[in-house]
Amino acid sequence: MTSRLLALAALGIALAAAPAHAAEGLSIFPDLIEDLMYGTHGGEMLAAPWRSTWLQLVVLFIVIVFPLNAWIFRPVLRTLERRGEKIEGARQKASTLSKQADEVLGRYEAAVGVARRDAESVRRSALEGARQEQARISGAARAAAEREVASARVGVAGALDSARASLRGETERLARDAAAQVLGRQLP
Repeated sequence: MTSRLLALAALGIALAAAPAHAAEGLSIFPDLIEDLMYGTHGGEMLAAPWRSTWLQLVVLFIVIVFPLNAWIFRPVLRTLERRGEKIEGARQKASTLSKQADEVLGRYEAAVGVARRDAESVRRSALEGARQEQARISGAARAAAEREVASARVGVAGALDSARASLRGETERLARDAAAQVLGRQLP
């Protein structure tokens, strides 16, 4: 279809071209209307219409256009169409791959989010376990310290009672000795 349009466009350009005049009446393109109506060229009657320059150009154009169309234009246009199809196919494939990549990225981000939430949960449970262990160890140490303090209090109370008892006995002896010295005699 495109090759036909090119051929028609070339024919239209050739038909619409105005005659070009050079020095001394040289005409590159003869007047089309004059040739068609009178079969003349430059005022002279042509004996054979095939001797018309315009007609020769049209015939030459037609003879050249069909082989050029078959050998050059159609293969080039087919190649361009295939190239366009390949480009469009590549664009569609790139679009599909881009969508797939977006889906994979979305799944990856979702998996990372889940992993982060799981890691945070594990961290919190480990922290809570460590706090409970710390509280247990602190409680055990506190209980052991309280037992030591209670034991020390009992020991101190026993030692204090023993010291008091010893001091009472000693106090009585010292009081008798002091009274004996003051009185000058021994007390019973």
